[in-house]
Amino acid sequence: MNDTGFNENTENININGAEDDVETMNTAVTEKYDASQIQVLEGLEAVRKRPGMYIGSTGPRGLHHLVYEIVDNSIDEALAGFCTNVDVAILPGDIISVRDNGRGIPVGINEKMGLPSVTVVLTVLHAGGKFGGSGYKVSGGLHGVGSSVVNALSEWLEVEVSQDGHIYRQRFERGEAVTELEIVGDTGETGTLIRFKADPEIFTETTAYEFDILERRLRESAFLNAGLCIKLSDLRDENNVIERNYCYVGGLSSFVEYLNTSRALTPLHEHPIHFSTVKEDREAEIAMAYTDSYNELILSYANNVNTVDGGTHETGFKTALTRVFNDYGRKYGLLKEADKNLSGDDVREGLTAVISVKLTEAQFEGQTKGKLGNTDITPLVSSTVYDKLMTYFEENPSTARAIFSKALDASRAREAARKARDLARRKSALESNALPGKLADCTEKSAENTEIYIVEGDSAGGSAKDGRDRQYQAILPLWGKMLNVEKARLDKVITNDKLLPVVTALGTGLDEDFDISKLRYDKVVIMADADVDGAHIRTLLLTFFFRYMRPLIDEGHIYIAQPPLFKVSKGKKYFYAFSDEERDKYIEELGGGCDVQRYKGLGEMDPEQLWETTMNPQTRTMLRVTIEDAREADETFSILMGDKVEPRREFIEKNAKYVQNLDI
Repeated sequence: MNDTGFNENTENININGAEDDVETMNTAVTEKYDASQIQVLEGLEAVRKRPGMYIGSTGPRGLHHLVYEIVDNSIDEALAGFCTNVDVAILPGDIISVRDNGRGIPVGINEKMGLPSVTVVLTVLHAGGKFGGSGYKVSGGLHGVGSSVVNALSEWLEVEVSQDGHIYRQRFERGEAVTELEIVGDTGETGTLIRFKADPEIFTETTAYEFDILERRLRESAFLNAGLCIKLSDLRDENNVIERNYCYVGGLSSFVEYLNTSRALTPLHEHPIHFSTVKEDREAEIAMAYTDSYNELILSYANNVNTVDGGTHETGFKTALTRVFNDYGRKYGLLKEADKNLSGDDVREGLTAVISVKLTEAQFEGQTKGKLGNTDITPLVSSTVYDKLMTYFEENPSTARAIFSKALDASRAREAARKARDLARRKSALESNALPGKLADCTEKSAENTEIYIVEGDSAGGSAKDGRDRQYQAILPLWGKMLNVEKARLDKVITNDKLLPVVTALGTGLDEDFDISKLRYDKVVIMADADVDGAHIRTLLLTFFFRYMRPLIDEGHIYIAQPPLFKVSKGKKYFYAFSDEERDKYIEELGGGCDVQRYKGLGEMDPEQLWETTMNPQTRTMLRVTIEDAREADETFSILMGDKVEPRREFIEKNAKYVQNLDI
């Protein structure tokens, strides 16, 4: 092969645009295993030795998690009723400052350790006021190890506590106290100030914080705690100081309104439906609104922890919601005697809901706290939703009928989709060996190490078929205008002649019939032109996969090919360039006077060029699609593929700086 500018490279890209963290661990092999091989890590040494065990990763995700741990402690003070303001600032040098007006971390001597309590909290794992003491009735930090981990992973950390008329200060470096706790001033206020700088020895990829990432988390925290005021400031550039204040008296209702606005959705009723209840040491609060969307968004929280995998509180909500609709429909004649009951999917179409519960002993499943396991919260949520939503419907009949009408439409569409699915099965279109006519399959029958390229247009498909390795690479050309599934119900999706070949080729089925064990290829590669039309094709396909074949993304099977924009050649030397900047760099390297070929589409490449640049595993670059934040991904698709133009324009203008060569 001639000299080229290739490097083998497969990257992860997030569906929201952010790259995933990648960690590599080298394992040393010892010749013997005896008592001398057993290590006991003292104090916070274990955290520095295996930081990923405590914060998930040492990439950007883990870096921002440090801030969340400190802020969550301040929010726990708010939950206890002692904090109303939290100020978070990114200082020059990417130093984080978090100040609250809570009670302040106790400074008295801890009898067991013989040290000031604040020192213990910052240097001993699992030390704090959330493990059975009376300091906190409600806390989301029962699984976390909080401030001590932040201290261990910081180059330095300083704490100031305002308490008992004095200001106390102590400094730590990489988890070790380098000063004693000392009084440095007097004050009539109370609260805690923590400043820290992430340790570049741990966070080798970056120690720079993204304002937008912190903003999303802090805004959400303000919504969940009505009346708590959170301020976020970015002071790194004195010429471009950014300040945001988040304080929502409306709490969850404001959250639902924000979610619908950010997703460019139109509510079916003027204000969100809101209700709450308190029973002994448990509290449940729900806000919900129905929109013109065909998709649902339900966010659930327990003690301010986002339970992304749901749990007992979400189960109680969904069960009661379905029962309310069917009982109300029967009672007021909206469902006839011969009609089937509405399903859970029917009554949740277009729903945006936030469920928040607070309880003294939250039982989370797994270290990530992704799922709530307290069984006693289910009847509390269920009875609250049933009683109060039924009352709301009876007191607001016009709103109830508008919402019920949408659920009936969803039910009819779902029945039509079921009939279409049954017909497809009878025709053996989805569950047999009948593959799409335009599919050029590979000879390898096992899914392992095989890949399918979904290509727009017959011209590009022809080049791809001729250039591929037939043993493990399949080609599926698409043609015509593809359906935007964001604007269509399931019955339209399941019968669409442009999408059906994709479903048939992959072999998994879709929606409720989806079975990833039947996937015929390990990699599903979207290969489209590097222009606006190609970006649109990619977005349409990604929307389809996200809405109806989500496990393909969750389990890392979806990729985006990266075709070059230019070929820069001089004599026998040539480079492929993926941007204008790369093109100019290669022209300079070759000394000018170069022949520059601009590829307007995949069809302009001959099979050899397409193989060499985009399909050869030894030289290609591919992006693997992942989901960092499912809610943000949902919001992105709603904006990009929804009906409203203005939110889409604003999104594109805001994110244009992150786009290169129109890659998603």
